[in-house]
Amino acid sequence: MSTSPGSTAALRASNQGRVVQAVREAGGLSQAQIARRTQLAPATVSGIIRELVDAGFLHSEAGSGRRGATVTVSPGAGIVAGVDFGHSHLQVAIADLAGHIRDTRLVPVASDVPSDKALRLARDLIDELIVAGGLTHADLHAVGMAVPAPIGRDGVIDSGSILPGWVGVEARAAAEAAFDCVTVVDNDANLSALAEWRLGAGRGHEDLVYIKIASGVGCGLVLGGRVHHGGLGTAGELGHLTIDESGPLCRCGSRGCLEAYVGGAALIAQYAPTGGQLDVPGFVETALHGDQGARRLIEDAGRHLGEAVAAVANLLGPEVVVIGGDLAAAGDLLLDEVRASMRRHALTPVAREVQVTGSALETRASCVGSVLMALEAVELPG
Repeated sequence: MSTSPGSTAALRASNQGRVVQAVREAGGLSQAQIARRTQLAPATVSGIIRELVDAGFLHSEAGSGRRGATVTVSPGAGIVAGVDFGHSHLQVAIADLAGHIRDTRLVPVASDVPSDKALRLARDLIDELIVAGGLTHADLHAVGMAVPAPIGRDGVIDSGSILPGWVGVEARAAAEAAFDCVTVVDNDANLSALAEWRLGAGRGHEDLVYIKIASGVGCGLVLGGRVHHGGLGTAGELGHLTIDESGPLCRCGSRGCLEAYVGGAALIAQYAPTGGQLDVPGFVETALHGDQGARRLIEDAGRHLGEAVAAVANLLGPEVVVIGGDLAAAGDLLLDEVRASMRRHALTPVAREVQVTGSALETRASCVGSVLMALEAVELPG
């Protein structure tokens, strides 16, 4: 049900959402605690909880007095699904409406597979998880989907350098038709940023920059407690920041982009003549086992990445910068160089205050983020 901004129904829906989010984040709260956390009047909180308990969405377990009862999201209220398309993989998860992930599946997928075929595979995996959990499709309230490509304001994917089978596809409409369910779609780096901010290395901060280094480079921004998309919907394209306009050709068609220096595909291409063909995780593993060529490439990548991090930190002043993706498995081999380069190129107070850290959610971040986005899309009863 849609509501106009500023209407009584919109205010009511917003208040419901604040109550449910507080309960989800804490795992269970008393009515008095919910009122304090949401800054809503106790009577308002009491009415919302009573309504959502009657609808079977929330559960209230007896405690010391009516407002001392512990309120949780009902285990039987339903589920959401998260779908994460990567350069060469598809990960699907289902979670209850409290946000607890119940089950996941991860399968390889060719990067050039057509969108309709990829979405059918995702639907098959969702159905498999639903059946395995003893549920039905009717229990599914919403799906969140992550894609490794910028999505414009019109929802159309127009970059074929990573997902050639998706060019010209209006992602949300195509996904809703395939999943037969309300679906929300965002860039995978944005959803990784959301996940790290809510549950990972950025928890407790208002501003966060998430940088994903896998085959390419992605970036998601959380500013003022909200994922920042920009007016065009494409904010965060850090991978195509020009480092050297005479540098190597990037897949985007430009020269000297950051991605051409630090992206996993670029690094393994440089490594191949001396070390053989590897995927990014294999390349990182080789470096961690002492291969000097692989180590040097990762250290060089860290220095270039640190310059870009310094520019972003000077511009936005985030409290924390989280480095994730396959290359982040190199740990301090990469991060120490990022930090050192940032100290050289950022303003002194920025370099001193901004924390640069690895992902707390590792390769699961964008899938977790897709689940969190699906939860936000769930229509509450009433």
